[in-house]
Amino acid sequence: MAAFSIIGREGSVPVHVWAKTLDDKSREQLLNTASLPFVFHHVAAMPDVHAGLGATIGSVIATEGAVIPSAVGVDIGCGMRLARLNFRRGDLDDRAVRAVYEAILRHVPVGMTERRPDAVRHDRTEPFEEGMKSLLDRHPELLERMVSMTWQSQLGSLGAGNHFIELTSDADGVVRVMLHSGSRGVGNVMASRFIGIAREKALGGKVRLPDPALAWFDEGTDDFNDYMDAVNWAQAYAKINREIMMEDVMAAVREVMPGAEISSDEPVVDCHHNYVARETHYGRDVWVTRKGAVHAGRGELGIIPGSMGAASYLVEGLGSEESFMSSAHGAGRTMSRTQAKKVFTVADLKRETAGVVCRHDPGVLDEIPSAYKSIDEVMAQQADLVRPVTVFKQFLCVKG
Repeated sequence: MAAFSIIGREGSVPVHVWAKTLDDKSREQLLNTASLPFVFHHVAAMPDVHAGLGATIGSVIATEGAVIPSAVGVDIGCGMRLARLNFRRGDLDDRAVRAVYEAILRHVPVGMTERRPDAVRHDRTEPFEEGMKSLLDRHPELLERMVSMTWQSQLGSLGAGNHFIELTSDADGVVRVMLHSGSRGVGNVMASRFIGIAREKALGGKVRLPDPALAWFDEGTDDFNDYMDAVNWAQAYAKINREIMMEDVMAAVREVMPGAEISSDEPVVDCHHNYVARETHYGRDVWVTRKGAVHAGRGELGIIPGSMGAASYLVEGLGSEESFMSSAHGAGRTMSRTQAKKVFTVADLKRETAGVVCRHDPGVLDEIPSAYKSIDEVMAQQADLVRPVTVFKQFLCVKG
C-alpha cells in the first residue's frame, strides 16, 4: 500500500501527497504547479507541506527545460548544519548554559545585524568576489538593492524569522550544535530580482499562468543562465555561511567549556532545503527544485528539526524514487506568523518552551511550537522516505 495519496487534474501530472491532511490553499498551489507544461512525471508533497508564495512549501518539483524562481524561493540555499560535540549535557549546569547563550550572541550576528567591518572574514569572502562581480556586470540593478547591506558583512550571520542556533541533547546526553540559516539578505535580493524578471517576461509574452508567481525561465535563455549563476552563487554562500557560524558557535562554547570540540564519532551534516539541482530520475536528467524539502538518497544523512521546544531528528534517507529521493525539512506551519501573534501570548510561549534557554518576547511569538505541526506525526507519515538515526531536543535556542 502506497504511503502517499494522489490528487490531480485532467491534463496535468499527478501530485503525490505524503501529508495526511491538506488545506485548500496548499492543494490549489500544488495543482497549479502540476499543470505547468514542463513539470516532469509528478509533483511530490512532503508531510510538512503548507502554503507558500506561489509554490508550496514542502514540495518537490522536477522540471524539464525550465526552472521556476519563486519555487526555489527568496532564501536560496536555506538549510541546516549539525555537529556532535565531545561532552554531555550533564557537563553544563544552568549557569553554564546561560553563559553559552550569551557567548553565542557575542560571537554570531543575529537578526538584521551584520559583522563589524573588522570582523569580516575576507579569506572566506574572496572566493565569491568574481562571481558577484560577474552578476553585477550583467544586472547592475542588484547593487542598488543592496544599498542597505553588504554581502561580505553578512557572511557568518544568522538572520531572523525561523532561523536558529541550538544546543541539543539526545537520550544519552550527547550534545550537538544545530543551526538553520541561508543566503541572508544577498540571496533575498537576487531571488526577488529574478522572480520579478520572470513575472515581467511572462506578462509581456502574454503567457497564461494559473498563478503569476509560477513564472519560469526557459533553459538556454540568458535569463535562465543568469538566474542559475545567481542560484549557484547563493547556494554556495549559504553553505559557507553555516560553516562560519558553526566555527563561531564553537568559539563561544569554548569560552565556557575550554576543551569543547566537534566529535569525530559522527560526521558533520550540512543540507540545503531550499534549492535547485540537476539530477536523474526515472531515467531522465531533470532540474529538481526542493522548496522546503531535504535530499534523502539511500544512506544519505539529513536533518529534520522540530519547532522550538520540540524534538529534532538526524535521519538516513531510504532513496524513495516516488519522492524524488526527498523528505520533509521540518514540522511545517499550521498557521501564519500573523495569526500566531494574534492567537498566542508570551505566557503561552514560556509554557511551551519550558526548560529551554531562549527568547520569551512578542518578537518570537510566531515561532511558538503550537504554530507548527507535530514533528513526530510528520516523521510517522514519511516512514518510507527516511529512517530516524538519532532523536534530540534543544536546551538552548538562539533566534534572531
